[in-house]
Amino acid sequence: MEVTTNPIFEDVSIAFSSKTDKQLKKAYFLFSMMNRRWLVNIGKASVKLGFALRLPISGVIRNTIYDQFCGGIDIEDSQGTIDELAKFNIGSILDYSVEGADTDRGFEETTQEILRTIDRSAGDDNIPFCVFKITGIAMTNVFEKVQNHEKLNEKEVASFEASKERIEKICAYAYKNDVRLFVDAEESWIQKTVDDIVYNMMRKYNKEKAIIYNTFQMYRWDMLENLKKAHETATKEGFHLGIKLVRGAYMEKEAERAERKGYKNPIQVSKAATDLDYNTALEYCVENIDNIALCSGSHNQYSNYFLTVQMEKAGIARNDERVYSAQLYGMSDNISFNLASEGYNVAKYVPYGPVKAVMPYLFRRAEENTAMAGQSSREFLMIKEEMKRRKAEKRQKK
Repeated sequence: MEVTTNPIFEDVSIAFSSKTDKQLKKAYFLFSMMNRRWLVNIGKASVKLGFALRLPISGVIRNTIYDQFCGGIDIEDSQGTIDELAKFNIGSILDYSVEGADTDRGFEETTQEILRTIDRSAGDDNIPFCVFKITGIAMTNVFEKVQNHEKLNEKEVASFEASKERIEKICAYAYKNDVRLFVDAEESWIQKTVDDIVYNMMRKYNKEKAIIYNTFQMYRWDMLENLKKAHETATKEGFHLGIKLVRGAYMEKEAERAERKGYKNPIQVSKAATDLDYNTALEYCVENIDNIALCSGSHNQYSNYFLTVQMEKAGIARNDERVYSAQLYGMSDNISFNLASEGYNVAKYVPYGPVKAVMPYLFRRAEENTAMAGQSSREFLMIKEEMKRRKAEKRQKK
């Protein structure tokens, strides 16, 4: 697996080709702020206080961090973002990022919104996938009890059955409209329950091609083996396996719970181990592409290049519909835009929702960028480099 990083990811002129000078300066300001942990902490506290006091802060947030990481207030408002990305051959994955209340009414509202994203995606090549999170439409504690083989009371049985009905409704609607659908990953203590439901959906709806995709978090030491077992089952039972690979999102929570409850931490011992399993999984998926459809959800330059190398080795066309790369909107544009310019299939996760409702999502993005690399964060340095390049270009033209 010896390959070197592709220099195409360093081309900042392509990476930020969609941004005006004004937008680039705003992004520079935001990432410079996110490189300072104390400012992020103060900002979070101030925003929470502002909303609690009902201060008119939504406009300020909308014009700063919201515009960087979100597509719009609703599906219609996100159209400008969809169109802008499409100009550069990048698809959009509409991601309803409102964290609803754990009530039947809240679950039903979220279900209806997911169905609307499928409606919007149907027949539009600019929206190649839809996505939903099962815990947005189901009670987490009930899923945990099912995974632990604990007896459910009457109310919990009804809740679990209602959750499965919502999932079935969403998956059936995606199949009916020929829309590929990602099911996001969850914490390890409910993931097996999720997996069982998702594979049942694949058995029903992935017979001709992959419509339903499960998400594999490769920072778990058992996930590569889980992926291979899933493929073995799909091959034996005659359905296509939809795979979205990610490194993972719950590392600290998983480690803390494992220590508190006294079981083996499900997280890999090191980042190097995670990276190795991630790239091995990419290689495995490409080698078995006949009944696997893959989306590599990675912000890692090496992994994205490694995937292109495996595709070339296997003779897979760059625009083969079975292979996609995906990144979050507002992040890793050097990967997304450069891959797309080279003819690969690329999509951006485009979160949307009212400003106040998506604040938990925005707080996570700010914290991630703060934690990743401090003052030397890749985003910040690349934006800085592109500003410098544009300035030099303007001087040459004078």
